[in-house]
Amino acid sequence: MKICKHRTTAGNIHSIETFGTLEGPGIRLVVFTQGCLGRCLYCQNPDTWKEDGGRAMEAAEIMGKIDNCLPYIRSSGGGITVSGGEPLLQMDFILGLFALCKEKDIHTAIDTSAFYRETDEPELSALFDLTDLFIVDIKAMDAHLHERLTSRGREQVVRFINLLDDNKKEYWLRYVLVPDLNDSDEALKKLGAFARSLNYCRKLEFLPYHTLGKHKWGLLGMDYPLEGKRIAADNDIKRAKGLAMRGPV
Repeated sequence: MKICKHRTTAGNIHSIETFGTLEGPGIRLVVFTQGCLGRCLYCQNPDTWKEDGGRAMEAAEIMGKIDNCLPYIRSSGGGITVSGGEPLLQMDFILGLFALCKEKDIHTAIDTSAFYRETDEPELSALFDLTDLFIVDIKAMDAHLHERLTSRGREQVVRFINLLDDNKKEYWLRYVLVPDLNDSDEALKKLGAFARSLNYCRKLEFLPYHTLGKHKWGLLGMDYPLEGKRIAADNDIKRAKGLAMRGPV
């Protein structure tokens, strides 16, 4: 594995969770970056959208927090995950942080919607070298619905997933299931077929739509766009998994 040179650029950080269990294998320190180009209708953290918010933190400062957590991180087979916001907006910071992690053999992961700036695409090769796992959120299979849900095109997300496959990088796909929006039989069968067509996709995971972040929209003076939409129940997730297993219509 190539190790990039140390980078001292500070990251713009929204928050840090020291005992994450959902953002990759084992127990993880999760760094949530500030800034996102997407405007997802069900976003739990719209306070991460603005790129000029957050707190500047150097990679070395975050490594100090990781060191404090290393006993239970190592015993659980965990590591560090950078999430957001959209972490790929701060690739230079992640490269510096992950280079330090690799010196201590710490598992690294990125949770992303692949909403990065195309001008930063040349940095992806270095990022692939330093990242053990990518967790990629795919919002919808239909291009028009994807843009409606996120304000962003689907093409870049698919291109990023194909780049992961081409570079033999392991990744999980995640799909937030919103009842009566992105859960049609056709959409779920196409999603399953897409996942099966990939060589390095290790998991297709369905996350239930919920409204736990709804209050943040109000605090920011914004109307919640999915007002009245029911949350996804266990039987919705079970149905989605079953349809995804069946393949295309």
